[in-house]
Amino acid sequence: MNESLLSLLDQPAELEKRYRKNKSSFAKSFNELYPSIKGNPLADAWHERLNYGSEGVNWGSKADWLFILIAGGIAGTFAKLPVIFTLQEDEFYARNLGFVVFPFLCAYFIRKSKLPISNFLFPLASLLLAGLYINLLPTQTGSDTVVLACIHLPLFLWGMLGLVFSGSDTKNLSKRLTYLQYNGETIIVGGILILAGGLLTGITIGLFELIGLNIIDVYFQYIAVYGLAAAPLLATLITQSNPELVNKVPPIVAKIFSPLVLIMLTCYLVAIAYAGKDPYSDRDFLLLFNLLLLGVMALIFFSVVESFEEKKVGLMTWVLVLLSLITLVVNGIALSAIAFRISEWGITPNRLAVLGVNLVMLVHLVMVSRQLIRTVRGKSKLEEVGFTLVRYLPVYLLWTAIVTFLFPVLFGFK
Repeated sequence: MNESLLSLLDQPAELEKRYRKNKSSFAKSFNELYPSIKGNPLADAWHERLNYGSEGVNWGSKADWLFILIAGGIAGTFAKLPVIFTLQEDEFYARNLGFVVFPFLCAYFIRKSKLPISNFLFPLASLLLAGLYINLLPTQTGSDTVVLACIHLPLFLWGMLGLVFSGSDTKNLSKRLTYLQYNGETIIVGGILILAGGLLTGITIGLFELIGLNIIDVYFQYIAVYGLAAAPLLATLITQSNPELVNKVPPIVAKIFSPLVLIMLTCYLVAIAYAGKDPYSDRDFLLLFNLLLLGVMALIFFSVVESFEEKKVGLMTWVLVLLSLITLVVNGIALSAIAFRISEWGITPNRLAVLGVNLVMLVHLVMVSRQLIRTVRGKSKLEEVGFTLVRYLPVYLLWTAIVTFLFPVLFGFK
């Protein structure tokens, strides 16, 4: 094989074909031949390609780790405030769980951006005012608007993190796409870290029980809480330091689960008709129906972001078209059920909040579906689907802010 490689040095295409046919045999023969052809530009390029040593995982700098330790320690201590000051745990976490995560992620990206702090005044002021506002809301039980504010607040904080991530450049659509990609990658890496942490926890507790020591309370109070608080920061450090390591996983996840969800959703709609269930008279079923809708919408957005860089229309694009169209059907059923309940029993904060978010999603779905259809018909590029997706995100942020900050006041904190 050495002689055949030598004869192909002036034929790059043939070398590539030979390499792809049997990579291990090609590499072995080429390395044996290389000392005699060293100095040939093409040979040198192939030598570097075949023998390039991976640099491995980039764990960041010492300054990065110092920041993670400090920020994770503060986040964990904040999460323990109910224990330190004997506060009502359910109420505290319902209002403040988002502040265990998002302010510290904001601090991470502010530090890494090296932009003037003036660029981040609006999101930082919003975080501060949101924290004061949510904790000053009345504490009476049975307040639907306060519950809605607590549910929507993390989404608002997520939007503020997006502003920080983009350097408050609100017109940069590419930054918005990158932000959504960062979320997908961080969720995957964070999930792996939490699974690994859970395995370590089980092993540690089991080993200590074998010697007669019960460390469950101490472990969860002083180790697990700090580990969970630091997990988003550590996942962020890994994804930001190793883009080439993690950016291949989300597209694989999207390509596997999008077709499966399409099949599941189609079967589910048929099963609903067969079972005689409907969201018009069953409130709990309507709630689950809307949670399903939110989950599928999130998957569509995630899949679009991971597919928009593809150069040509493929099976994944057709799957997204079908998934978006069937999700439009689900959204239409949910909207009609909400409208029916409002016409029968009147407007309540919960019904108005669900109606609003479904209308927002409906408009967005129509826009994304239209762009996907234009793409498969060859009238638009795939990247335009991604831009259509992120261009509408401020509408979600606006509705989230309305429910969080205006609903309690408009409905008298009921």
